[in-house]
Amino acid sequence: MKQLSNGISKIEKYLAIILMFSMAVIVTVAVVFRYFLNSPLSWAGEVSVFLLIWISFIGGSLGLKYKSQASVTILTDYLPERVQKVLAVIGHIFMLLFLFILLYFTYKWIFSPGVTFQKSSAMLLPMWIPYSAVPLGLTCAAIHLVANLLDLFRKETAQ
Repeated sequence: MKQLSNGISKIEKYLAIILMFSMAVIVTVAVVFRYFLNSPLSWAGEVSVFLLIWISFIGGSLGLKYKSQASVTILTDYLPERVQKVLAVIGHIFMLLFLFILLYFTYKWIFSPGVTFQKSSAMLLPMWIPYSAVPLGLTCAAIHLVANLLDLFRKETAQ
């Protein structure tokens, strides 16, 4: 599972770099067209929002992989190490349950007729493409969480 998580995170990193670079270029070009050429690009705002959504879900998934979310640990820092590990396992299980519930409804939403036939306003892009950032990002996040949970168990058995 760790290898799968590492492989996915490598793809996510490259994808995030490409998407962030693309968004920066599109926004810069849109500003140049709007303010210097007096010819705004009708699609630039929509594309930049879609790219930002994709970057956010990829970044959230990577944040779970590397455990880089903000957390308040003032209470758990004073607990014994064994209790800290038990709480970490319980936390991972709750996060996974929450992710699986979200994934169920997200996939149900993506495959619903309302989304399947919906198109974006400026580019007429099928909306399932930008919306698919949600289930894809959450699926990757769940894989990373399972890998981290298995690591917690491995560390427990190693000691």
